[in-house]
Amino acid sequence: MSYSVGHVAGLAGVTVRTLHHYDEIGLLSPSERSHAGHRRYGDEDLDRLQQILFYRELGFPLDQVKVLLDDPGVDPQEHLRRQHSLLADRIEQLQKMATAVEQAMEAKKMGINLTPEERFEVFGDEDPAQYEEEAEQRWGGTDAWAESRRKTASYTKEDWLRIRAEADGWTRRMIALIESGAEPTSEAAMDMAEEHRQQICQYHYTCTHEIHSCLAEMFVADERFTRNIDKAKPGLAAYMSEAMIANALRHL
Repeated sequence: MSYSVGHVAGLAGVTVRTLHHYDEIGLLSPSERSHAGHRRYGDEDLDRLQQILFYRELGFPLDQVKVLLDDPGVDPQEHLRRQHSLLADRIEQLQKMATAVEQAMEAKKMGINLTPEERFEVFGDEDPAQYEEEAEQRWGGTDAWAESRRKTASYTKEDWLRIRAEADGWTRRMIALIESGAEPTSEAAMDMAEEHRQQICQYHYTCTHEIHSCLAEMFVADERFTRNIDKAKPGLAAYMSEAMIANALRHL
């Protein structure tokens, strides 16, 4: 069974000119010729063409493809194993790129105008953009959401680093308070909770005591919040939650 150059071009999704070029450089020479001198491709030629197209898709230049395919020490099965490994690596890279693009899109929606490198520098592996869709579904129509979007849209990397440093400092002082033996309902703990609320008001949105108490409940009800907060110290989320609720009650 043999095929014309036009038929092969159609099967492979390449142009006739491409097949002529492959023949001219010795990359893919048809195994047969018709009585009129026209190129005719057999099954082995199609197998080789498939290998060529695989390597081309992976970014290999034609001269390197020729060297790989003409290596007598490599059988066809080895080519397939190599291509499978390369494709798996590429898929992983593309998935990472797609994730980065998605996070960039979500960050833009949230008003976080930072490059991926800057977001990593500021947030590490805790990129807030990953919760954007869920947050918008919950609070997208609220005044607090609109206010937060408006404020954060103007923040630079330096602004975010300053906010992060202030939050980290607060966390260290809260941990020190826990380790001192202070109860979460103590004046000192409630004062720390009030400071936490004020930080939200200053940098994100008007956080009333009612809203702050709702956040406190989320810190212990949603294991994602608990796990993230407790990275600093096991039990921190529960302590914060109790202090925040106690602080809300003394102001209401």
